[in-house]
Amino acid sequence: MLVLALLAALQAPPDDLSAVGIILSPRPETSVAILRSGGRSRVAAVGDTVFGGRVARIAPGLVVVEFGDGARELRLAASATAAPGPRPTAPEPPGETIAEDGAEARTMERQEVDKRLGAEIPRILAETTLLPVTNGVGTVGFTLTRVPEGTLLTDAGLRAGDVLTHVNDVPIDSLPTLIALWPKLQTASTLRAQVLRNGEPVSLTVTLR
Repeated sequence: MLVLALLAALQAPPDDLSAVGIILSPRPETSVAILRSGGRSRVAAVGDTVFGGRVARIAPGLVVVEFGDGARELRLAASATAAPGPRPTAPEPPGETIAEDGAEARTMERQEVDKRLGAEIPRILAETTLLPVTNGVGTVGFTLTRVPEGTLLTDAGLRAGDVLTHVNDVPIDSLPTLIALWPKLQTASTLRAQVLRNGEPVSLTVTLR
């Protein structure tokens, strides 16, 4: 009986398991979810094993994870899936913009960026849609087929249709690679994104002060 109880405990989901983000792709098999438990976050796609369960489904606002004792539906907070209302007016504009051929440079206040991130991340995760771009061998970037207007993404210069290929010189060859950059970007003073726009390379730079 003790062994059975231990096995049951191992197959049950952690009490604090939650879905904190979902990045949807037009192809369901390339969508990913960000799950959190025990102070750790994991990025997982359908079929991946995470926190003792297997991700069975990723849908708008919902992640289904199967455990030995049944499936669990993990839903994002309502603020991440609700239809967006009018965006509050930012206390300050996004910063000065200098545009040159194939390059755009902006400056933003770090304090304001941090404040807006806390409010906008749920919307960015819920409304951004990415489509992998391959060269026949592997993924070489992601097309931003949908970008929520009025967020830090568009204020930084990203547009729907851009193909994101590099962030701070790191090739974006998978969604986990992109998401794994987050801890490093939090302390960076300069953020650089390389995109293809209408087939032409464009460099987007944001300096935080």
